[in-house]
Amino acid sequence: MSKVLVTGCCGFVGSVLVKELLALQPDLQIIGLDNLSRQGSEINRDPLVELGMTFIHGDVRSTSDLEAVGPVDWVIDASANPSVLAGVNGGSRQLMETNLYSTVNLLEHCREHNAGFTLLSTSRVYGIKPLAALEVEQRDGAFTPVEAQTFPEGLSPSGIAESFSTAAPISLYGVSKLASEQLALEYGETFGLPVWINRCGVLAGAGQFGKPDQGIFSFWLNCHLRQRPMKYIGFEGTGAQVRDAFHPRDLAPLLLKQMATGRGEAD
Repeated sequence: MSKVLVTGCCGFVGSVLVKELLALQPDLQIIGLDNLSRQGSEINRDPLVELGMTFIHGDVRSTSDLEAVGPVDWVIDASANPSVLAGVNGGSRQLMETNLYSTVNLLEHCREHNAGFTLLSTSRVYGIKPLAALEVEQRDGAFTPVEAQTFPEGLSPSGIAESFSTAAPISLYGVSKLASEQLALEYGETFGLPVWINRCGVLAGAGQFGKPDQGIFSFWLNCHLRQRPMKYIGFEGTGAQVRDAFHPRDLAPLLLKQMATGRGEAD
């Protein structure tokens, strides 16, 4: 029976993953770590404990809190400040402490206990300038790439591939996750640890609180439900941008396969 640490276990993504992982593999021993700093996250704690998760009130930025976890076989890092605008108007140091410095703490914990590491990263690691320079046209109210143009490597009318540029600028949030990816891969190579990187798009679904930093889809629904005004930023505020939506529940089978397989990278 594997022992798995899930950080950010009481957040939207972390709580959904814990529920689904236990549903798919009931013999998993899951330890959940969360500092409950996000308002409302505490409501997810008791239902997860009832399912069999061991809860530790702790912070990934604190090495002593991680020491309380003890040996594990895998770490799934679902803790993060998830907003692409994080740190722009203050709090940049806190952003790096939460998203980047904590990665060092988690990787050191994996090194000490010879554990595997799975990072939930983001599509925000890709460069902004070549995306903003893309020629688009509106079709049925949505932006579509103009096919008669030269596309940079890794970009096509079908979307973005992992070979697309990660050159700056990518946002403070994006660079915190990209640097975490590189750290994880280096630790994996240096210490022989299995490491997986999963770059997720917009994670959305029931259980979000409808706030902008949790994803635009739940924010739209919340504004519509409460008849609140909202505005779009970027692309002249037309609201014709197209984004994917992915429920973290559908990520759980992949995580189990990754933990069963061992070493590798995935996007």
